[in-house]
Amino acid sequence: MTDTATAGRERAPAGLFGRIGAQNISLLIALVVLLAIFGVLRPDVFFTPRNLINIGLAVTILGILAMAQTVVIVSGGLDISVGSIVGLSTMVLAVAAQETGSIPAGILAGLLAGLLAGAVNGLIIVYGPVNAVIATLGTMSAFRGLAYLMNNGNSIPITGDSLRALGIGTLSGLPFAIWLLIAAMAAFIVFTRETVVGRNIYALGGNPTVLASRTMSGQPASGSQGLELEAITAAILGGCALQGGKGTIIGAMLGVLIIGVLNNGMILTSVPTFYQLLAKGALLILAVIVQERQRARSGE
Repeated sequence: MTDTATAGRERAPAGLFGRIGAQNISLLIALVVLLAIFGVLRPDVFFTPRNLINIGLAVTILGILAMAQTVVIVSGGLDISVGSIVGLSTMVLAVAAQETGSIPAGILAGLLAGLLAGAVNGLIIVYGPVNAVIATLGTMSAFRGLAYLMNNGNSIPITGDSLRALGIGTLSGLPFAIWLLIAAMAAFIVFTRETVVGRNIYALGGNPTVLASRTMSGQPASGSQGLELEAITAAILGGCALQGGKGTIIGAMLGVLIIGVLNNGMILTSVPTFYQLLAKGALLILAVIVQERQRARSGE
């Protein structure tokens, strides 16, 4: 094993999943401040168990995408197509479930569709060779168009108690979807820390299918609701360097929680939709500015 490879392997756990550093502490402080602000503005609703669970449910899809995006950014890439892949995956899940009459078969088909779409991105980037941003910008449009073509732009309802249970069922008082997010987080950490492939991951984005169990339908437009922006924002908030080589799963999840609390709080306080979009865009710009200034100070 070369010295470079050895050094890379030794740095990976510390760089990706080390102890809580200044970045994560800053995120925790920002999260606490947001919680305090919205708790004061809506004390009757915000800290109720139901609303806190609503926040958790709202970030399950974003959390999984942000963790995948973190791995992609750490490897030096950027996947803009993740939202479109989610939409395509849910449509494939719905069609397969209808055709086979089997929810498990539908879920498997949806997962395979997400993996195949990620593989297409990887092949274009590696063998094109095409810049990751340009490649996934193109496939974002292509995958979204394919999702629309599957049922002329209409959603496809899914019936099945097993899928409904995954979306709204609970275990020990928490929804299954939140447990799934926790399991995915643990899997990402183990995969990145303990496997050779994880430590040398390339810019391939495979996207698990979670959205269909929440909406009980295949949604061709489900990738059009800003998931790409939010996943990238969460990853960058969590400390991912756009140049690659730096970022943590824990940081990404803190970024997801900040976005989730911000979204929930703005809805509870009746902030108009266009102001919500402005806040999300400003958050991404601020995160990039802070990151670039930190990088300049460190001389990287």
